[in-house]
Amino acid sequence: MLLSGDRMAIWLMTGLFAVLTIFFNVYILLMSLRHYRENGHWLPCETIITAFSLSSTTHQMVSYLFLSLDKMDTFCLVDEHILSILLVIIYSLKFSIMWLTAFLAFYYSTKLVIEPIHCYTKIQEAIMKHVMTVVLVIPLCGFGSCMPMMVVFDHLHSQTDSYDCGILRPKGTPGQTYLAYYLLMSDIIPGLIMLKSCISISVHLAIHLQHMKASTNGFHTPKLGAEMRVIHMNLGLIVVFICFLVVDLYVHYMNTIQQQNVVPLTVLFSSVYTAISALVLIYGKKTFWKELLHLFNLFLDEYPCLSCLKVPETKPNKSATPGH
Repeated sequence: MLLSGDRMAIWLMTGLFAVLTIFFNVYILLMSLRHYRENGHWLPCETIITAFSLSSTTHQMVSYLFLSLDKMDTFCLVDEHILSILLVIIYSLKFSIMWLTAFLAFYYSTKLVIEPIHCYTKIQEAIMKHVMTVVLVIPLCGFGSCMPMMVVFDHLHSQTDSYDCGILRPKGTPGQTYLAYYLLMSDIIPGLIMLKSCISISVHLAIHLQHMKASTNGFHTPKLGAEMRVIHMNLGLIVVFICFLVVDLYVHYMNTIQQQNVVPLTVLFSSVYTAISALVLIYGKKTFWKELLHLFNLFLDEYPCLSCLKVPETKPNKSATPGH
């Protein structure tokens, strides 16, 4: 059971990552809207990233509201059902974030395949035609999948130095069965999709690099260029996802099997995941990354004492010869 001091530390750390999460995701949304006004349409990947940013921002705000109420309402004066509804919304948004991440990784894995595969081609065509429908259905499925928590879970009432208000815990066999279903749908299956995408991207990257090494024609050497940035982004997302998956499963184990209320830890780790994932997504879009670095350097210009933290906005030209 988390003590009062632990809860305060978690609340403060979550607040820090909440600021980062909201800043990064609002930045992505504003940049995406600007590109939409310029081009008049969104690419499928931009649609998925925009949906991810909206879900992450909403998840962060609801999560921090839940933690704040849990911290301030030490005597459970707020109706427990309100807190339980907030918790269900948090779990449903987390469900959406996991599936949107897996969907994005799968989309890019189909785009990066070098050799055309008939199955992948058909799936990619379906994604490009119905990507908006998919990103709308995912949150609905998440909310629908989490609603049974209100029925098959019990409210936890225990006391150490403070009450745990509105915490939901599996009730008997139906609750345990539903929890297994929820973990399978929200964590395991998206994780398998991400792992499949990681293997696919890694294999085809190795093939591409092999082709580059074998090529002797300087005019037709296979190039990675912007694709390498996308590959780095996807592999980064997958690594962050797998780390979060391990932690999330452990937290559920502690909450269910060990009968300890560690929901604040779930919120904290989710905040860390959404903040890092948003930063990785910004890195994957070269224009987003360059403008973010420019804004960061402009901010440091206001404080000369921090000028040592400036980040170069362009790579040094290694081919240039030094002056004499």
